[in-house]
Amino acid sequence: MSSMLNGATDNRLLAALPNSDRQRILASCETVALTPAEVLYAPWEPLRCIYFPSSSFISLIMPTGDSGGFEVGLVGNEGMLGITLALGAEMSPQRAVVQGAGLALRMDAAPLRRELRRNRALRGELDRYLHIRMDQLAQATICAHFHLLEARVALRLLMTQDRARANTFRVTHEALAAKLGVRRVGVTEAASSLQQRRLIHYSRGELTVLDRRGLMAASCKCYTADRESYNRAH
Repeated sequence: MSSMLNGATDNRLLAALPNSDRQRILASCETVALTPAEVLYAPWEPLRCIYFPSSSFISLIMPTGDSGGFEVGLVGNEGMLGITLALGAEMSPQRAVVQGAGLALRMDAAPLRRELRRNRALRGELDRYLHIRMDQLAQATICAHFHLLEARVALRLLMTQDRARANTFRVTHEALAAKLGVRRVGVTEAASSLQQRRLIHYSRGELTVLDRRGLMAASCKCYTADRESYNRAH
């Protein structure tokens, strides 16, 4: 139970609930260890459970019609994977892939539905989280169309750092290019520029943020908008 309690505390959505509501949810959850590149949801397959990440984080990818995809969101300890189930839908067009290894609390769909019928606090938190996600999706669309690639790379690294909760994490140019929907050479040029400015250090798939303030300055305004969306909702 101790690891489950830690998971609830580390997940900000669960931590915002009254203690009695949180304890009832925990009774229906199990702690799971998520591994990098693990596929939690496949497009248009039935969703059987949700996840409350604590030390892990998950990439949401929308297929582009070929073998690739475009990242439309990251889910870390600020929220929940499986918001579609809370809306009463059984499937999602997105692929959910573990980006950062770590722990999460997993809850089956049936107890989630029971909680949503009786737990007004949970429903309220999920409604706020859904509102934030909708704002972020709209912002991501603007970002992809109008902002320079170097700024978008800086944004993605900041968002990853927030969810990894560490200065050093694993990421490759290939993965960044795929998630941003651009060519690898463009990401390599952008990352090289950030490294030359001593904002980051990159070596063999491991990236270290050396100057977070400088990286924020290099990022587009979408990063500030992303953080402010959480502040406005609470």
